[in-house]
Amino acid sequence: MISLTVLLTLLAGMGIIGIGVGYYLRLIISLGKKGSMELQIKQMMLDAEVKAKKIIEESEEKAEAKAKEVSTELKEKEREFKQTEERLIRKEEMLDTRQVNIDADQESLARKLSDLESQKQQVDSLIKAQQDKLENIAGISVEEARADLLKAIESRYNTDTEGRMRKLELVGNEKLEQKANDILVTAIHRLGNSVVSDVLATTVQLPNDEIKGKIIGKEGRNIRTFERATGVDVIVDDTPGTITLSSYDPIRRQIARIALENLILDGRIQPAKIEESVVKAEAEINNIIKKKGAEAAYAARVPDLDPKLVMILGRLYFRTSYGQNVLDHSVEVAHLAGMLAEELGANVAVARAGALFHDIGKAVDHEVPGTHVEIGRRILQKFGISEEVVKAMQAHHEEYPYETPESMIVQVADAVSGARPGARRDSVENYIKRLEDLEGLANRVPGVEKSYAIAAGREVRVIVKPEAVTDLEARNIARTIADSIQSEMQYPGEIKVSVIRETRVIEYAK
Repeated sequence: MISLTVLLTLLAGMGIIGIGVGYYLRLIISLGKKGSMELQIKQMMLDAEVKAKKIIEESEEKAEAKAKEVSTELKEKEREFKQTEERLIRKEEMLDTRQVNIDADQESLARKLSDLESQKQQVDSLIKAQQDKLENIAGISVEEARADLLKAIESRYNTDTEGRMRKLELVGNEKLEQKANDILVTAIHRLGNSVVSDVLATTVQLPNDEIKGKIIGKEGRNIRTFERATGVDVIVDDTPGTITLSSYDPIRRQIARIALENLILDGRIQPAKIEESVVKAEAEINNIIKKKGAEAAYAARVPDLDPKLVMILGRLYFRTSYGQNVLDHSVEVAHLAGMLAEELGANVAVARAGALFHDIGKAVDHEVPGTHVEIGRRILQKFGISEEVVKAMQAHHEEYPYETPESMIVQVADAVSGARPGARRDSVENYIKRLEDLEGLANRVPGVEKSYAIAAGREVRVIVKPEAVTDLEARNIARTIADSIQSEMQYPGEIKVSVIRETRVIEYAK
């Protein structure tokens, strides 16, 4: 037991000693680590100082290099400025020298001019003295002598001068007429459009005569309803297989024709069906008008038109003038005007638009008072068409003056389209009467011996009495006849008046 206690005591003492030794060793190790950290910090501070010195040295070297570079550039610029200054100094010296020379030349010229003036005065005085001496000898002044000389020369060469003037006038007119003919022929050939006369149908073909009774209806009920709904007169006569529709309005006639044809196809002809058919026919006609107006504007190359204006334009499809469809005529005039404008260097767009709208007043001239030109002007102004186009269209019948080249082009194109062979038709009676009126109108002018209407009434040749009419009076007669034709006659296109004054002298050699 005693030995176990001793043993435990020894073990406890040894444990305490071990703990003390361990703490001491730990203390020694900690002191060693602290010393090494201080050494590392000092080493890092030394390294930082070295790097800082190195950076400062490099910066100083770069600054010195930059300073040298800037100094070199400054010296180069200074040298260039010095050279420029020297050149400017030399130029200034040269300019001073030139100015001195110019001043000397001006002084020399002034002296010479003064000498010339004095010499001119001397010459003028000598000439004046000689003229005075000649006037005293001749007994007339210089002005009187000049007037006598000019009068003698004018009297001697008056006939030759008049002949030359007439020759120049004829040659000039021939050249201008040939140029105009070439331009017109070129435009017409480029168009190359066949013209077919179009007369609106006023008769409706019936499958049999029995249908006439259905159209008339009981006690005329159907025909009265039809006339009231369409606004046309229905003429039922003894002509087999046809019924005639009569109205001053071509659109109404077309509505009535379509409605009647649809009723005939349907077979059920009664008041209610008639009114329904007329409403459908009106819608169909409106679609045709809109379509034809748009097609005409597209064909004439006149874009961006108001839809209402297109509708008014399309109404011309149902209007004819001397058998010529007015809408087709307007498109043709637009093509001709465009080509003429290209040839003459005018505004092609304005010429085309003015030509397309030149007869637009005819679409409503039976509804609105006034000439179709005046109605057309109001229509175009209402829809905001440019003033250039209005001026181009309003002069095609010379109701307004030609204010622009395009207005003349539209008038010429209209005349060409209307005067082309086959473009328009007229009855034989009207044709003969027009020729007789032309000749009678020309024959009633004093001094006219006889006249002939030729070229289908497009020209009237007037032969005057040479002993009673001078050349100037012949011109006045031509103008008088042309004015009378314009004011007293109605005709398509243009009529040319040719006045002929011919003097014949006959002698016999025996």
